Amino acid sequence: MSTIEIILIGVIILLLFGGKKLPELMRGIGRSMKAFKNAKDEPAHK
Repeated sequence: MSTIEIILIGVIILLLFGGKKLPELMRGIGRSMKAFKNAKDEPAHK
């Protein structure tokens, strides 16, 4: 993705969710990514 595409996506998200909801949304995404990375690193139990 180019820088312009990333900025455009950010502006669209800001318009859809508004400034007050954005930090909460980003926290949720961060937690989800962290949980996914932790689950990916753990060995599968059989």
